[in-house]
Amino acid sequence: MAIELKSTRELAKANGVKALVYGLSGSGKTTLIRTLPSPVILSAESGLLSLGGEDLPVIEITSMAELQEAYSWCAGSAEAADFESIALDSISEIAEVILAGEKKTAKDPRQAYGALADQMTEMVKAFRDLPGKHVYFSAKAEKSDIDGKILYAPGAPGTKVSQMLPYFFDLCLALRVERSDAGVMRALQTQSDGAWQAKDRSGKLEPWEAPDMGAIIRKITT
Repeated sequence: MAIELKSTRELAKANGVKALVYGLSGSGKTTLIRTLPSPVILSAESGLLSLGGEDLPVIEITSMAELQEAYSWCAGSAEAADFESIALDSISEIAEVILAGEKKTAKDPRQAYGALADQMTEMVKAFRDLPGKHVYFSAKAEKSDIDGKILYAPGAPGTKVSQMLPYFFDLCLALRVERSDAGVMRALQTQSDGAWQAKDRSGKLEPWEAPDMGAIIRKITT
């Protein structure tokens, strides 16, 4: 077999940017979707009111079968080729949908959580590896207290799922909201600070970036 050498730069451009963004309720994770280039939304939440002023296409997800069908559409349909970005809002709610389905058939709750971890791993990798698409996963922030220290990280049902989520992505960004007398400030944290988990494998982002996924994608790919 002949060896074909490829450029990491060209592969990165061809594969698109895959990002996990998490934050507290009301921080603006769903609203952030409108900053993506040409997005289609896969929504497992009812909270799309923040995008009511936009005209963005949405696929509603209420079961694992619908999620699999949506993936097949994203991966192979001619219609999906018109969209540059796929937004899964939110991965936490999608996990709840999968878990509810597993609990209906599992005799032991532990089996349901084990199946959840397997299916979530398969699903996240499948969407993450979609070629030629930017993929945006939103997640709720999970707060934990370890020896009196408050920590925030992406959250989903099942400890195993929550722990594995950040490792699947090159970008794990915390959407932070700070309120002061000057008003409300929102920013994406790209590096961990001991309290909020975050990472940027591209090395091209500042520790804090404006909440604009289109600008972040351009910064990474150009």
